Amino acid sequence: MQKISTPLAPKAIGPYSQAISHDGILYTSGQIPLDLEGNIVGEDIATQTEQVISNLRAILNEANSDFSKVLKTTCYLADMSLFATFNEVYSKHFVSCPARSTVAVKTLPKQVLVEIEVIAYI
Repeated sequence: MQKISTPLAPKAIGPYSQAISHDGILYTSGQIPLDLEGNIVGEDIATQTEQVISNLRAILNEANSDFSKVLKTTCYLADMSLFATFNEVYSKHFVSCPARSTVAVKTLPKQVLVEIEVIAYI
């Protein structure tokens, strides 16, 4: 088991790693729309989703993986009425159409609109 960390994605805001790899599989922690200084990026779902994807890209790259190797995503939305716009942004990056779960949650850390975690192979 190996911890994966990159300065090109925001530091964890709690007692967890950006990602863990084990036996050629990468498990990321949920990423929210934070910049490298820990500030929330954007107030709309499209901007926030782009930032989350940027953070995930940095972590995937650090682990020698990429979006084409993502097996599964879990997506959390603060409001399911944001689903269509979220899908527009998501589909531009996850073109391999990995397995996915999307759920609406009552609140997310820092009251953001979206959080995404991925499982990928390396």
